Amino acid sequence: MPAVNPVPEGLRTVTPRLYINGGHDAIELYQRAFGAQQIGDIFTGPADEIIHAELRIGDAVVMLTEDTGDESMPSRAPSATGNIATAVMATYWPDVDAAWQRAVDAGAEVLYPLEDQFYGDRAGRLRDPFGQQWMLSQRIEDVSPEEMARRAAAFFESSG
Repeated sequence: MPAVNPVPEGLRTVTPRLYINGGHDAIELYQRAFGAQQIGDIFTGPADEIIHAELRIGDAVVMLTEDTGDESMPSRAPSATGNIATAVMATYWPDVDAAWQRAVDAGAEVLYPLEDQFYGDRAGRLRDPFGQQWMLSQRIEDVSPEEMARRAAAFFESSG
C-alpha cells in the first residue's frame, strides 16, 4: 500500500478555516476583494450551506464553512458573536494600496487605516461584511533589531 501524504497537496501544515454566514456571498466577495480562486468542488449540505470550500488567495489556501447555528458545533461566525474576531487573517501584497482599495470597494470596513508602520510594513486592518478581519500589509523597509527597538519604544511612548 503506497504511503499517503499526511498534508493534502497544495495545503500547508496550518490552513485557516473561516466560519461565516452567507458562504456563497463570501466567496464572491473574496474573489472581488482579494482575487480569490475557488479550488476543488464546494461541498454543500441539504440547504445549500457550505460545509467545505477552499479558496486560494495568493499562495495560501483559506477554507470556508458556513455557520448553521448547530449547537453541536463549537465554532461560530463572527456575525454570531457580535463581530468579535478571535483571529485576523494577516496577508501580504506586492501592491497593498491596490489590494486595500479593491477590498474597500468590495464592501470591507476600515478598522485601522492603511499607513506606514514603525516595523517596516505599510499595513491596515479591515472587517469584511461577514465579520472576518483582514490585515493587509506590504513590506516597505527592512528594519534592524536595534532600529526596531528604538522605533517601538518611541511608538509606545507616544501612544501610551
